[in-house]
Amino acid sequence: TCIGDGHDGIWNIVEQLAPNAQRREVLDWFHLIENLHKVGGSLKRLKQAQAFLWKGQVEETKALFAHYKGKHAQNFCRYLDKHRDRIINYEYHQAEEICSIGSGSVESAVKRVDRRTKISGAQWKQENVPQVLAHRCAYLNGFLSV
Repeated sequence: TCIGDGHDGIWNIVEQLAPNAQRREVLDWFHLIENLHKVGGSLKRLKQAQAFLWKGQVEETKALFAHYKGKHAQNFCRYLDKHRDRIINYEYHQAEEICSIGSGSVESAVKRVDRRTKISGAQWKQENVPQVLAHRCAYLNGFLSV
């Protein structure tokens, strides 16, 4: 399972790592809702759209904006079309603890690694970073003890 923010870069990388049958791509809930709120308009409509999206109901969400001519609504509908297969029933996946619905922990880890590689006086060789990250992941997943 790969959780992404909708940027093509992550999906392109994951596509190279595993064939369609072996991967599941999930659009991050926070980024989905962030894009929804760019549409603006009626708070009631936005709440209804969020309720539909929480259950993975893309067509019902698009129907709410079908008559909008504004650029933001049209962009959001295109965004939904582009990521249709990545929009899951978030409610079900969260309740059943099937997979995370947010990429926040991954983004936080990336920021942490970035800060560590920029510590004053630290010396990093680019070719050593993957091994350090592999050890850190093994530790966080309980495969390595200190």
